[in-house]
Amino acid sequence: MNQHALRQEVIALLDGGRAHARGKDVLGGFPKRLCGKRPRGAPHSGWQLLEHLRIAQRDILDYCRIPDHQSPEWPAGFWPRSPKPPDAAAWDRSARAFLADLRSCLRVARDRRVDLLAEIPHAEVSWLHELLLIADHNAWHLGQLLLLQRQLEA
Repeated sequence: MNQHALRQEVIALLDGGRAHARGKDVLGGFPKRLCGKRPRGAPHSGWQLLEHLRIAQRDILDYCRIPDHQSPEWPAGFWPRSPKPPDAAAWDRSARAFLADLRSCLRVARDRRVDLLAEIPHAEVSWLHELLLIADHNAWHLGQLLLLQRQLEA
């Protein structure tokens, strides 16, 4: 497969569509009035899932871009304790930050100066590996958000 075709596949996975939910659609469609609620038996609220998505995606990006990056402590640094956001505007701030970082991922995938298959020197993995990890992680948790929304609205 040539680099152009590979880039197109990575972009499609990151951006959603086809069999994957699109981040901007899921986050924009999740009712803010429900973001701090958990149905019986659910481990996370919508707020906790969104924050986890944001934190994890940013951590992976920083790992790739910053040689001496230190990841947050696992799992405490990746999941907010409270199921409820700290204020009424927190959902929008977190969603904007997540989508901005997703756009950064898409820019990397589109950038022909970046060899997706080459190892990132300080990370010992390729951009392809990390972008696919982000796409996979995002798809999983965006799906959880959709399911949570359906449960809360039922």
